[in-house]
Amino acid sequence: MDFLDLTRTSGEWLRGVGPESDIVISSRIRLARNLADFPFISRATPQDRSRIEKVLHERIVSMTPENELLYIDVSGLEKVDRQFLVERHLISREHAEAQGSRAVAIDAAEKFSLMINEEDHLRIQVMQSGLDLGSVWNRINEIDDLIEEKVTYAFHERLGYLTACPTNVGTGMRVSVMLHLPALVITRQIDKVFRSLQKISLAVRGLYGEGSQAMGDFYQISNQITLGRTESELIRQVGDIVPVIIDYERQAREFLAKESHENLHDRVSRAYGILRTAQTISSEETMHLLSSVRMGVNLGLIHDLNIPAINEMFLATQPAHLQKLTGNDLDSTDRNIERARYLRRYLNKENGNGGPEKN
Repeated sequence: MDFLDLTRTSGEWLRGVGPESDIVISSRIRLARNLADFPFISRATPQDRSRIEKVLHERIVSMTPENELLYIDVSGLEKVDRQFLVERHLISREHAEAQGSRAVAIDAAEKFSLMINEEDHLRIQVMQSGLDLGSVWNRINEIDDLIEEKVTYAFHERLGYLTACPTNVGTGMRVSVMLHLPALVITRQIDKVFRSLQKISLAVRGLYGEGSQAMGDFYQISNQITLGRTESELIRQVGDIVPVIIDYERQAREFLAKESHENLHDRVSRAYGILRTAQTISSEETMHLLSSVRMGVNLGLIHDLNIPAINEMFLATQPAHLQKLTGNDLDSTDRNIERARYLRRYLNKENGNGGPEKN
């Protein structure tokens, strides 16, 4: 497995399968861990960071069969390659933009990634398509146990796992579910839903986590507090509320389909038409239009596309992916032109109108 292999797949978070996958994009759990023998990253010297990376590299590689893990020196990557990994949700924006020795280990199926020297020494992340927090927890608990057999974590008998950020102390766990909620946005109910979530200590974030925008009507719902809560309590807190949000979104879609069918059909058709004919288009507009098309497919308004195809377009039209696919460094204007060209070719091929457009 090498870096180029990643460009040939869509990644776990956009496979479009699993329970409730029409609305739930993916389930994710992340654990923050630190090694007892080293200072936190904020106090670590460059030498400390290098030693941490070396220790974790050796331990992680030794527990994984050969060729099943891609280990990447993030500090040695070009900016576009770091952004590529962010777009695939394999590393965080903070990890991509940091300085000094840092790395990431990724499994062949892209269901888990291990970030080394992010905010903490180790961030373990497991993702699964659809709503499946139980499977995610079983997998991440197994990985955490395997690593803990080989290293000593910073742990306090009363406080639990010690982390760089006080809000992660305890379990060190963040449980999150990514949802596609276009109908709640269209019916202007989304803010009411989010205010309700904040009252029960759940955070709402955009497509790429903390501080990011909700492009394409994607939202991440996650716990805010870890101290004093067990892993099962945190999973239950998120797992209990997500079906309620799913139900709200389904009701909003049913309302639009019944009470505003012409407007909904027009919205979806216009989005599809622009994507098929645009000569230049931004990443933000593409995400917005694909969001409407994705909802249209799920509601049976579009018959010549499927969700995996839409998910592929979501990913391939992101700035770094677009540049990796073309093999060229592109400025914003050129990316907008190339993105439109890619969409025209892809959609002409998918809807059977004579194959890819020639340009």
